[in-house]
Amino acid sequence: MSDLILNSELREVVGKGASRRLRRLENLVPAIVYGGKTGGNARKPVNVTLKANELKKALENEAYYSSIITLNVGDKAEQVVLKDMQRHPARDHVMHIDFLRVSKTTILKSHVPVHFINEDICPAVKVGGAKVNHQMTSIDIICAAGDLPQFIEIDLAEAEIGTIIHLSDVKFPKGVQSLALSHGADHDTAVVSLFQPKGVTEDEETAGE
Repeated sequence: MSDLILNSELREVVGKGASRRLRRLENLVPAIVYGGKTGGNARKPVNVTLKANELKKALENEAYYSSIITLNVGDKAEQVVLKDMQRHPARDHVMHIDFLRVSKTTILKSHVPVHFINEDICPAVKVGGAKVNHQMTSIDIICAAGDLPQFIEIDLAEAEIGTIIHLSDVKFPKGVQSLALSHGADHDTAVVSLFQPKGVTEDEETAGE
């Protein structure tokens, strides 16, 4: 069972009009739960609703976006991952959510955030005054649901000016691989780079020291 929990109730009425009423009058967010098999047969999708205020509070924790979640549907519990989410273009309210049923061995393609650590104390920044350019703030990965990381960590403690960290340089957790790199080495793009600001020379840096 996952420590991340969401509560929901079965939704009998479906359609755009019904969904609008749920959101406006009852402060509920419509959602669908799909995927999974029972006895070799595909399970049917189930329509549910979640309380908007509870969902909003939960989604403040980034772990809900890239972890297995226990979704309580009435008196039953489903192991799911958040597969898709629609937000209102202006108000940023959640309009609809798709949940995918999983087991620990389900192979997933997922989008996980990147955490950069020791950025402020690395030589490139602390001594060289380098600028840090985050080309990626999240990475697409492939792994079993049981190996799904909440985030990918990149340590910049030893980074010098001119350092460029590519996907192939990232230390992925066991069982996790980059989706881009699975398509070949020509997809090995930069994740973060540290460069000297324009107009600053090495002589000026030395003089400043």
